[in-house]
Amino acid sequence: MLRSMYAGVSGMKGFQTKLDVIGNNISNVNTIGYKKSTINFQDLLSQNMSGGGANPMQVGLGSSTGAINVNHNAGSSMTTGVGTDLAMMGDGFFIVQDPEAAGQDGQYLTRAGNFTVTEDGRLVTSQGYNVLGFPAGGGAAAPITIDQGTYNSFSINRTGEVTGKEPNGDETVLFNLAISNPENPTGLSKFGGSLYEMTGLASADGINPQTVAGANTSVASGMLEMSNVDLTEEFTEMIIAQRGFQANSRTITTSDEILQEVVNLKR
Repeated sequence: MLRSMYAGVSGMKGFQTKLDVIGNNISNVNTIGYKKSTINFQDLLSQNMSGGGANPMQVGLGSSTGAINVNHNAGSSMTTGVGTDLAMMGDGFFIVQDPEAAGQDGQYLTRAGNFTVTEDGRLVTSQGYNVLGFPAGGGAAAPITIDQGTYNSFSINRTGEVTGKEPNGDETVLFNLAISNPENPTGLSKFGGSLYEMTGLASADGINPQTVAGANTSVASGMLEMSNVDLTEEFTEMIIAQRGFQANSRTITTSDEILQEVVNLKR
């Protein structure tokens, strides 16, 4: 069989994967905190036709997916006016934890700051995961909880301080938001639900909770970070993927026509 036919098949598979990535990006164009993915290709093995002469004679055997990376550039901010909606104004991720987990188990990272308060005063994600913070009195990161019997409201400032307000007007700092700022956020693993799992590729120190001020960043209350998907770019890449797929399919049909001519030599 002709090598060009197998090269065309590998190219079609690659561009199909590219379309899958683009389709997922477009489907999440309005997802809070979503980070788009990009795909890169690389060539496969090359067959040596001859090793003599000035330069080696090689024929490539197609292409394959080299990498699918997540672009962690910040998305645009949308003003909501809701005090529990938070947007990270810089690098870093909010740390949330499965309410059924204990210790440091079940912890995830997210840029989606559409948080709410439960009936027992816990600050949680839309899936019910606890948002973690450092207690004002010191100690390890723990679920942020507002005593509803003592404080009738609370606020979160740019440095991540959670301040409770009593009915008489007295204010007390209760928690400092805990965030994580991995050295290589592209190495995080998507868990689903706008959550990321920490991996050794993202940070050698694990989640490593720290305060907003300690991470040299800030948060905005009453705002949400939207998706960083650019529809213009995605549709342009879709056209490129479509034409690439068509070109590789034409390689296969042309190779088939050549094989048909070879078969027809014997009549």
